[in-house]
Amino acid sequence: MTQAGTRKTRAERLAMPLAREVVRDLAVEHGACIRPVQLRRTDLGTGAVEQILVPCGHTLAAVCPACAERARALRAAQCREGWHLEDEPVFDPDKATEDQRWWIEKRAEAQAMRDQAADGGKDTGDLDELTAELDDEITDAGMRGNVLPARPVRRHRTTRRRQDAAPLPRRKIAPQTIGKTYTTPDGKAFRPSLFITLTCPSYGRVNEDGTPASPDGYDYVRAARDALHLAALFDRFIQNLRRFLGYDLQYFAAIEPQRRLAPHIHLAMRGTVSRADLRQVLAATYHQVWWPDTSAVRFDGQELPVWDEQTSTYLDPTTGEVLPNWDDALDGIGPDDEPLHVARFGDRFDAQGVLGGSKDAARCIGYLTKYLTKQVADCHQATSDSQRAHVERLAEALRYEPCSPRCANWLRYGIQPKNARPGLAPGACKGKAHRREYLGYPGRRVLVSRKWSGKTLADHRADRKTWLLTTLGQTATDPARYAWEPVAPGDLDYMEHARRLLHVVADRQHWHAALAEARRRAGLQLVPDLSATGRAVA
Repeated sequence: MTQAGTRKTRAERLAMPLAREVVRDLAVEHGACIRPVQLRRTDLGTGAVEQILVPCGHTLAAVCPACAERARALRAAQCREGWHLEDEPVFDPDKATEDQRWWIEKRAEAQAMRDQAADGGKDTGDLDELTAELDDEITDAGMRGNVLPARPVRRHRTTRRRQDAAPLPRRKIAPQTIGKTYTTPDGKAFRPSLFITLTCPSYGRVNEDGTPASPDGYDYVRAARDALHLAALFDRFIQNLRRFLGYDLQYFAAIEPQRRLAPHIHLAMRGTVSRADLRQVLAATYHQVWWPDTSAVRFDGQELPVWDEQTSTYLDPTTGEVLPNWDDALDGIGPDDEPLHVARFGDRFDAQGVLGGSKDAARCIGYLTKYLTKQVADCHQATSDSQRAHVERLAEALRYEPCSPRCANWLRYGIQPKNARPGLAPGACKGKAHRREYLGYPGRRVLVSRKWSGKTLADHRADRKTWLLTTLGQTATDPARYAWEPVAPGDLDYMEHARRLLHVVADRQHWHAALAEARRRAGLQLVPDLSATGRAVA
């Protein structure tokens, strides 16, 4: 029985820390995943079964702080390794084996028979199945790509440049990715790179807190469309910059919002370009969106198109007329019509020269990876009524703005979306661009060129694992030795979430102790002075 002297009031009990929250806080403090996934590992040689808890791998700190921080550190390591390369990354594929060559020969024979049968008007069904099976065998044999890539039908628009765009000089692109090397009078050579910030144009004057000075005069529609098509505009900018500079420019870019909620781009670029040339390329860069006109709203409120099961099309609810499909709507765009939207970057930009290994390089990498663990909308919190109203008006502009050819909002303008299906309704598109946390930008937060570091993100992750195993004096296990399967909640060996958290806290403590001992024996420095790979592991 509890003694009277130890009885606590309700307020005192509520002030006591909650045990399960202390476990979660300890997991976060030790850098452990708070949403571990339980897997069952079976040793195929001995038959021994173990329960393994693996990190969830989420990239948002609001979901799992430890996994998000490891992902951010991995991106920082990727950026650091590729920014100031002195040698060209090597991408020499291995020579084809005899087995691979044999499969290609069989595929060539099958294609020749298939084309001969098609020219003679014969049925090619069996031969089509044969070529598909051979394509699978080619992939299983260790070859990438397809021997006969699918070429979708593309609609060709005029390639004539817009009259309101600046001219863009072009050079033949040389097969190199390393920028120019400069030599000082005393013979010291250095190869600088650039850190560039690109912004969207102005949609109206804004206050210091990012809110419009005149909300009614702020162009929310243009702001929404620029955010939707920013990724395509950036691709065109890189294409133009490569043509202008004359080499295969490599970059590492991150997308984040400004206080006015318009996205802008931080860009680490290998090599240099003058500000005058960069301004010329920006002035010549644009992206035209050739989509059907959305100026007239045909269906709104309760009068919405209805789905017809027999024809698998949407009909006008009043006349029963079949709405034009996506291809028909594109065919209706005439040669004299204007594009739905023309996206451009703003006139303001920033460019700074950066040397490898300098404090400026570390600071810029921090800028590039600062907000990667947050949703786009969480980078700047709305704390005032005017800021919340600004978010609401932008979200309302994005609600009915078509985000892609498959967007349900096309029904609002009397057009069937591409690959239409039942259940679509304007204003209820499930695309990321319409969700508040994305602020209209549906693309990837990190944009990296293929030859940036000569490695994929999986390669950098493997480097991290190799560094850790080497530091601990362990060897990697053979992946073919084990069979893995998820543990379902109904299984007898299933561990509830609280129990899993206790296990990861204990495992993390043992891991930290083993790593500290390995560092002590090897005489390594502490974590702040570790390499990029070491910081990504810690």
